[in-house]
Amino acid sequence: MCTPVYRACATNLILLAAKSRTKWILRCRLIPLTHSLLRWTMLRVRCLRGGSRGAEAAHLIGAMLGRALNGWVQKTLQSTSSAAAAQPQHVVEEEHVTEPVPQECPVCSYNEWDPLEEVIVGRAENAHVPPFTVEVKANTYEKYWPFYQKYGGWSFPADHLKKAVAEIEEMCNILRHEGVVVKRPEPVDWSVEYKTPDFTSSGMYAAMPRDILLVVGNEIIEAPMAWRARFFEYRAYRPLIKEYFRKGAKWTTAPKPTMADDLYDQDYPIRTVEDRHKLAAQGKFVTTEHEPCFDAADFIRAGTDLFVQRSQVTNYMGIEWMRRHLAPTYKVHIISFKDPNPMHIDATFNIIGPGLVLSNPDRPCRQVDMFKKAGWTVVKPPIPLIPDDHPLWMSSKWLSMNVLMLDEKRVMVDANETSIQKMFENLGIKTIKVNIRHANSLGGGFHCWTTDVRRRGTLQSYFH
Repeated sequence: MCTPVYRACATNLILLAAKSRTKWILRCRLIPLTHSLLRWTMLRVRCLRGGSRGAEAAHLIGAMLGRALNGWVQKTLQSTSSAAAAQPQHVVEEEHVTEPVPQECPVCSYNEWDPLEEVIVGRAENAHVPPFTVEVKANTYEKYWPFYQKYGGWSFPADHLKKAVAEIEEMCNILRHEGVVVKRPEPVDWSVEYKTPDFTSSGMYAAMPRDILLVVGNEIIEAPMAWRARFFEYRAYRPLIKEYFRKGAKWTTAPKPTMADDLYDQDYPIRTVEDRHKLAAQGKFVTTEHEPCFDAADFIRAGTDLFVQRSQVTNYMGIEWMRRHLAPTYKVHIISFKDPNPMHIDATFNIIGPGLVLSNPDRPCRQVDMFKKAGWTVVKPPIPLIPDDHPLWMSSKWLSMNVLMLDEKRVMVDANETSIQKMFENLGIKTIKVNIRHANSLGGGFHCWTTDVRRRGTLQSYFH
């Protein structure tokens, strides 16, 4: 049997659940009730001290108070309902929360060649030369070290940058003409200096979305990166990623490294090329195994199989994180090349179709036989035609093979690289010619300058 105190508590909960426009009336009327309940509680305690007869008296009083309380509640609800009905119709109704309407996820890409429907293209605006730190020194050619020592932390040469911006705008226009939706990261002031407990740096750019974003199915993975100048690069892409997330995409951010000194072999940059070859064969580079790190551009996709290299910016801990994260649906295979300075796989080993891959003849793949045994066709692209005097501050001439497949029969290729254009035509692939020679100087070709968000296709296995 419920006592009057419990009845009053239950009634209070009922009243608090009433509509918002009557809450204040009920609460105001509960104030005198609260005082009555306190007096009743004290009276009940005194009665109970009187023994069994006192208890009987307490229950009798409780029953009487309960009946009175129920009557009061009914009258209160009736009066408040009447008052509410008499209110003018301009009273604002409560906001109703509804479930989002199901819609097709805008993010879906399983490989490098299915028909391209939506892509992110980077920005050259406000690009800055990264400070000349140990990890930058290890990844750049010695002939450009004076350039980094002079301009590190400052903007790339303005005239060159202006031409790069114009080239990428034209590239976006051509992609749209080919029926592809183009998205861009936000403009950011990369000159701002920032400090963490472990290092101080300024930014670089948001030119190469392929380096930081990896799309696997309907999931966008933010890579942790390995250069201190790129620590906050993700900020330029966050508005886009949030938009995709709200529309149904999965969004994962890999563990962010501290980028403390222990992540880098401080003596690595001064080693000879011969020493670097020996270390590369052992899987040792400027980045240590202090904590996970990787750039997304060291991975390349072929349905249920992804291929990755241990490089100057991707360590085994980073690869293992990806392997565990993507298992069991996807398999991550480590491959290596005869390359003393590996950084990003897509100018060394670029998969352009089901069972079809471009393999850099200057950096042969040590595991090429397993691809041939799986029935793949391995094509060696021709020597690049880019002139020696053209500045390539952050990359090699082999950006000529860093192409973007629009589908299995269309490829975006450099307008100046006639040799590789002929190679594609012999493979039955139409070439979409675009000139981004000045944009190449910032460290990437068409594949680097883009991240494919949506390709029309399904998850399949191409590697047996």
